[in-house]
Amino acid sequence: MDWLLLLEVSLAGLGTGGLYALTALAFVMIYKATKVVNLAIGEMLMMGAYFFFAFSAALQLPWWLAMAGAVMGGGLLGAVIERLTIRPLLGKSTLSVFMVTVGLASVFVGVVELVWTADPRALPEFIPRAAVFIGPAFVAPKIFYSFLVAAALIAATLFVLRFWRGGVALRATASDQVAAYAMGINVPRVFSVAWIIAGMIAALAGILVGAIGGISSAMGQFGLSVLVVVIFGGLDSVPGALVGGIVVGLMEALAGTYLGGEYKRLTPFSLLALILIVRPYGLFGTAEIERL
Repeated sequence: MDWLLLLEVSLAGLGTGGLYALTALAFVMIYKATKVVNLAIGEMLMMGAYFFFAFSAALQLPWWLAMAGAVMGGGLLGAVIERLTIRPLLGKSTLSVFMVTVGLASVFVGVVELVWTADPRALPEFIPRAAVFIGPAFVAPKIFYSFLVAAALIAATLFVLRFWRGGVALRATASDQVAAYAMGINVPRVFSVAWIIAGMIAALAGILVGAIGGISSAMGQFGLSVLVVVIFGGLDSVPGALVGGIVVGLMEALAGTYLGGEYKRLTPFSLLALILIVRPYGLFGTAEIERL
């Protein structure tokens, strides 16, 4: 066996897994706080990438300012989604909210194709191009630095949720909404905060994904892999999102290299089917979760 190739493929898989974990964190944050299964998470990621493209390519802003604008735009998008489409459905059936997120995904794809067309585009270069080696193994610079950013953002988000007052309120609401109301927590405001933070995380993840592979109206398909990650790890589990992202990223990389490209998507879904048979609520999920 070529151990150097195995190491390089594994490192590339870890890089992709970090982006999966970052996006899955946004998904889980929404689900924990609001119990909404947001199938538009891939399209929210796509919108963040196009916000960055608009600010950097069209307005010619420096990349760091364009990134800040895109992240703010992602947060604003999350707030608008929650206020206009999710909050009016509080108390309605889970299926109704679920279908709203499906519709939002299609709306975002339509907006992108109307404004920017369906043609693939490349984001302006902002990631260092110098070759990166970990020991003897080469790692693509875009994957390496994207993983570092994803890991740093995940750590920062977890720190905020642990120590920030709003993060404590979010965790309390996720545990028991009725008890949170009784303790004087403004639960609708917590819902908004969850969607805003998730929108910002998704936007940054979209920029990193777009920097690696370019952007197009099909970027939302990234959300399918994220859905595998969150179901695999558990819809309400932050550790599950992180572990699931790494596992799925590694499996895709290894299967694509050693079994062929056609197995890259098949293998994670096969593992998902197996996990759901053994643990229907995911690897780290709560057993009481209701599934559609």
